[in-house]
Amino acid sequence: MSFFGTSTTSTTPAATTEKDIEVQEPPSDSISSLAFSSAADYLAVRLYEVGPNGQTQGKAMYGHQGPVLSVCWNKDGNRVISGGADNAARMFDITNGQSQQVAQHDAPIKVVKWIETPQGGVLATGSWDKTLKYWDLRSANPVATVQLPERCYTMDAQYPLLVVGTAERHIQIYNLSTPATPYKVVGFAVGSIEGRVAIQYVEDKDSSNNFSFKCHRKDQSPNSKDQSLVYAVNDISFHPVHGTFSTCGSDGTIHYWDKDARTRLKSFEPTPGPITATTFNRNGTIFAYAISYDWSKGHSGMTPGHPNKLMLHACKDEEVKRRPKK
Repeated sequence: MSFFGTSTTSTTPAATTEKDIEVQEPPSDSISSLAFSSAADYLAVRLYEVGPNGQTQGKAMYGHQGPVLSVCWNKDGNRVISGGADNAARMFDITNGQSQQVAQHDAPIKVVKWIETPQGGVLATGSWDKTLKYWDLRSANPVATVQLPERCYTMDAQYPLLVVGTAERHIQIYNLSTPATPYKVVGFAVGSIEGRVAIQYVEDKDSSNNFSFKCHRKDQSPNSKDQSLVYAVNDISFHPVHGTFSTCGSDGTIHYWDKDARTRLKSFEPTPGPITATTFNRNGTIFAYAISYDWSKGHSGMTPGHPNKLMLHACKDEEVKRRPKK
């Protein structure tokens, strides 16, 4: 573990549009993943403590042998798990400052998720080696390995269901009572590089509620109104209290949505770069987002001076509460 050079003092918030606060000493490379602890306002990308007025304090860092692609917390909110391009997942204990490797794949680990089951906590890792693995952290070997149809790009879990999105547009759903067998594909939201979000319900009886909508698109010119410029949806985050959600994209914009009323609740002012990752804190009062290059234009798009910022937005009730259905 190594501490930030200024970890003993709180930083001064820098106000930007809508008084969002810029976190000082952000990572120097593109930010791929953000996650808040369930126990306190600790934000993982590096480890920051967020104070009541948005002031931030760098707490700790630990290393991988390659870029870190995903982070999550355990149920108690005192351990961070990260997966990276070094094909490994590591766990950092904030109570003692120790880290250890807890998972291994044959290719980069794109997503890590902590899942609480009746039998205890399990770590799920999805990799570009086309496998999904479940780990009991008391053992060095996975308790189960599942072959995926393609490389894992995204994953989320709400016990007893786990959803995996892979390359070539595959969506796999697993019932964690039988975690190695794909289940029939309660609802989930999926974003795409086509500037579209789909709300899909698992059960046939709810299929009439499935819908998709276009977002993160722009007109070719002010007078065209053609929405022909299409941008990737980079992340979707659900509000932990109200069940509304955010989307962010390569166009540098963020929107809050109410899926039940099928309406947009709020749009942020465009940022100077793509939004790569977002997350709400445990009670939905803080919304964190990263402004970074998302590699949507390949290596040539990574130009000198590209912004790399971590921002905090204080959520207002009127921004995130559900609206009456039309």
